Amino acid sequence: MSTTHRSVLRRKSVEDSLAGVDDPERSLRRDLTAWDLAVLGVAVAVGAGIFSVGATAAADYAGPSVIVSFLIASTVCALAIMCYAEFASTLPVAGSAYTFSYATAGELVAWIIGWDLILEMLLAAAVIAKFWGVYLADAFGLFGVDLPTTLHLGPVDLEWGPVLVVGVFTTLLAVGTKLSTRVNSVFTIIKVGITLFVIVAGFFYVRADNYTPFVPPSQPAESSSGLHQSLFAFLSGLEPSTYGVVGILSGAALVFFAFIGFDVVATTAEETKNPQRAVPRGVLGGLAIVTVLYVLVTVVVTGMVPYTDLAASDSPSLTTAFVLVGADWAGKVISIGILVGLTSVIMVLLLGLTRIVFAMSRDGLLPRGISRTSPRYRTPVRLQIGTGIVVAAIAGLSRVELLEEMINIGTLSAFVLVSFGIPILRRTRPDLQRGFRVPWSPVLPIVSGVACLWLMTNLTTLTWLRFAAWLALGMVVYAAYSYRHSRVGRGEAPETGDVPAPSAGH
Repeated sequence: MSTTHRSVLRRKSVEDSLAGVDDPERSLRRDLTAWDLAVLGVAVAVGAGIFSVGATAAADYAGPSVIVSFLIASTVCALAIMCYAEFASTLPVAGSAYTFSYATAGELVAWIIGWDLILEMLLAAAVIAKFWGVYLADAFGLFGVDLPTTLHLGPVDLEWGPVLVVGVFTTLLAVGTKLSTRVNSVFTIIKVGITLFVIVAGFFYVRADNYTPFVPPSQPAESSSGLHQSLFAFLSGLEPSTYGVVGILSGAALVFFAFIGFDVVATTAEETKNPQRAVPRGVLGGLAIVTVLYVLVTVVVTGMVPYTDLAASDSPSLTTAFVLVGADWAGKVISIGILVGLTSVIMVLLLGLTRIVFAMSRDGLLPRGISRTSPRYRTPVRLQIGTGIVVAAIAGLSRVELLEEMINIGTLSAFVLVSFGIPILRRTRPDLQRGFRVPWSPVLPIVSGVACLWLMTNLTTLTWLRFAAWLALGMVVYAAYSYRHSRVGRGEAPETGDVPAPSAGH
């Protein structure tokens, strides 16, 4: 075995990644279109957050200038998504950032990013399922339905709402991705319709003077321990503050949560018809729709009531703004919108989680047996059911919502590596056919990576410590199992440079 095979920097060639999709026991059916991908992007990004995250950021960080925070977050996300689009059009294989990193930065980095993505999507699916159960209980209360949402099983309290919604979509995904996307499309159209209705209704209550001052003057934030400050503030020793320019940037880091999930769409590249064209169109089209919706909602919520009134609320949201102007009816409409919105988010996250584990298993970094697909459905049925059970158990039995910021740091770390990976693959494999190219490379990909790193430093020190613990656990798993069972490491798959490069027109 060569020294290269023994190295943790060993890379998996693009050709071998593409050849892996032909494994009859581990292949996925290609039947998704650009429209399906755009719907998946909208589905995963438009959830409860569209009705709450803008109001929270306005109240606590930026005031009306939270509109700028959204535009900053959207721009950073767009830069990263362009990098994803180039990779996915060049390497249309399941695994998203994990697969892309394997071809550019090597196995160890690929393992780390795959491990990060598992964290992101596992926690995101569990957190959103948990919130779905909470909003289900709220909806029951609003409509006068007396039905408990918690079952007391001896010493254990089980919230049946999250278990139910995860179980339904796990079943749909096991039966087929195309069927799931059709159901998802219906939910997405309904929730976008509800969102547009709420926006139009809200505009009738907007007053121009509520946008003044657009950028509230900076003021000291309530004191907090070092662990609950942003990492940047903790390391620099700056006094925490809100509003002003710092508030806009902090707001951008918070509302970035609203845009996570577009990387999930890239995990479906292997199941997409004509991925070279469909993936870039799908992810960028979906991002454009989501950005417009978020900005419109934010314009409404900050125009309906002064940001100081939102700040006085315990949990500011779009519902808060409607209640403050006397439109209590909006609470019921928004509660339905949230439930429908979260439903489709859960489905897309379950899909993404399974595809990441599937790709890592197919490469031998996780047990190979779990990546086998059903001959009938051409989906990884056993893996889909297994991940569904884990997500349902976490959401139904634990307080997983306390780890919400962990989702952001997992996403951003993936964005950083994908962004920096574009110039590397351009230099090492200029011969590859690319269905989409990031303009002004390497400048834009590097700007994207640096911007994502900046947003990461605005997350709390406690989140970074938890992230470090997760990475440490991942390194233990890699050293104990993955390094020795890697198909590239065992010489079962060719490495970069071991096979002739394809022509540009391949």
